[in-house]
Amino acid sequence: MQRACFLLRVRPERMDEYRERHAAVWPDMLRALTRSGWTNYSLFLAPDGLLVGYFESEDVDAAIAAMGETDVNTRWQADMAPFFVDDGSGTGPTFLPSVFHLEQQLDALPTDDPARPYTTPSASGLEDNA
Repeated sequence: MQRACFLLRVRPERMDEYRERHAAVWPDMLRALTRSGWTNYSLFLAPDGLLVGYFESEDVDAAIAAMGETDVNTRWQADMAPFFVDDGSGTGPTFLPSVFHLEQQLDALPTDDPARPYTTPSASGLEDNA
């Protein structure tokens, strides 16, 4: 499973409406994300408008490309564009490279290392603190 994290910036005056729009995302959009291979998709919004997105997929590039080909994504992106601060680059979200992953490093430890747990908890078993 591959992981992806990206950043955007929501306009401060649109943050309440942005939250409202995401309280009930269009069902067609939810289905398209699922069909395109997006899993464990979450958005986190800081008080200053920094938006952090995270998702997992068997193939992140293919999942992004598959969403890009859907009509519902085209409509959603057009509808949501006014919510974002445009940095003028026209490149969309900034994807961040991973520099640390706990489970990956735990799995690399020798099996007799006391720091290695008997089982690695799944991400779905963690509490969402957002």
